[in-house]
Amino acid sequence: MAVQVETSESIELALLLEAIHRRYGFDFRDYSADPLRRRLHRRARAEHVESLSELQGLLLRDPGCMERLLGDLSVNVTAMFRDPSFFAALRRTVVPILRMRRFARIWCAGCSTGEEVYSLAIVLREEGLYDRVRIYATDLNEYALEAAAAGVVPLGRMQEYTDNYIRSGGRREFSAYYVAAYDAARFNRDLIGNVVFAQHNLASDRAFAEFDLIFCRNVLIYFETGLQNRVTELFCDSLRPFGVLGLGSRETIAHSPVAGRFAPLAPRDRIYRKAA
Repeated sequence: MAVQVETSESIELALLLEAIHRRYGFDFRDYSADPLRRRLHRRARAEHVESLSELQGLLLRDPGCMERLLGDLSVNVTAMFRDPSFFAALRRTVVPILRMRRFARIWCAGCSTGEEVYSLAIVLREEGLYDRVRIYATDLNEYALEAAAAGVVPLGRMQEYTDNYIRSGGRREFSAYYVAAYDAARFNRDLIGNVVFAQHNLASDRAFAEFDLIFCRNVLIYFETGLQNRVTELFCDSLRPFGVLGLGSRETIAHSPVAGRFAPLAPRDRIYRKAA
């Protein structure tokens, strides 16, 4: 039987991720290796070091470097009403379920800079449900959470966001939800009146409540299969009976250990409902 020999860089990568976990408690060991390696090398160049081993030494000595690396490693690719058909399906299939609850808890996991949190809040506001929910918006990156809480986005993106909103079934003028000033738009503060922003690491932290709806869109694709399975099990354990899970367009629970505990609610839009 052939013995697989690790390259020096793969060993450096493993040691660096172990060092981060032991020093700071952040666990990236089961993230998809290729995009992780690219982001680490980009951080190494920005810090003017030549190898992952040198980056490791710097990270262990300088917490500020770790803060900068977190910004590189967290997933910040997002948009308002991203994949409009998902939000149209949310109105069609999930809103009627939430109407049956006197009060609902919603977890937006991996919320990044908050665009999907505000999108969800708008849907709930238009459906008359906002005052009956609490949204927990979590992310690994505390700086992304600060940006999410601020609710400020570049004005140049508002035409794209408006188009997405209309295609998702929006019922008002999108401009009613923000105030434009100079080159930025600030979303109305009442959209996050029932939102709690908190740091949470999907790779290592446990469940913290029982939810009626969990959003985690376009985050699992950055994880290796083992971590994907652990996170979907976490979501399953965190949902109440008949709770709903919404994933990204390239994500599925079909091959996960919890697949048998869910039924498709809107399969083309990756919305699933947990069994009793």
